[in-house]
Amino acid sequence: MGIYDYSATTLSGEEKSLSEFQGKVLLIVNTASKCGFTPQYKGLESLYEALQPKGLEILGFPCNQFGKQEPGAADEIGAFCEKNYGVSFTMFDKVDVNGSGAHPLYDYLKKAAPGVMGSKGIKWNFTKFLVSKDGKVVKRYAPTDKPEAIRKDIEKLLA
Repeated sequence: MGIYDYSATTLSGEEKSLSEFQGKVLLIVNTASKCGFTPQYKGLESLYEALQPKGLEILGFPCNQFGKQEPGAADEIGAFCEKNYGVSFTMFDKVDVNGSGAHPLYDYLKKAAPGVMGSKGIKWNFTKFLVSKDGKVVKRYAPTDKPEAIRKDIEKLLA
């Protein structure tokens, strides 16, 4: 299985196959509305606005597994992201990223790009995965890696 074999439900309830993003550079992020890293939504949206015309897609996956920092329902998450950060990139419904109930996409991402010291688990909200145009998981970024700090890596893949 590859990245394009997975699908997920958007915040609006639509089932979306990742195959719709073939040929694009993807930045896949597990997000939360009540986290110290939540202001990264602003940086993610800036990246998206600047680089989406060149082929970047950002896919946000809200997750409530870290400190219960994403308690809201889909409509609340969507309203929060739009109102506070003007988020226009694709946001999916809440998922688990760790454990037996983890979304299969996250199981794939964790195997393809293990964390520090080979750890498979996601440590916290706003862990990011960069995927090349041909669907290869290129790199995992820590929650502390700000979106603007990874712009050069994204631009290399867009070139």
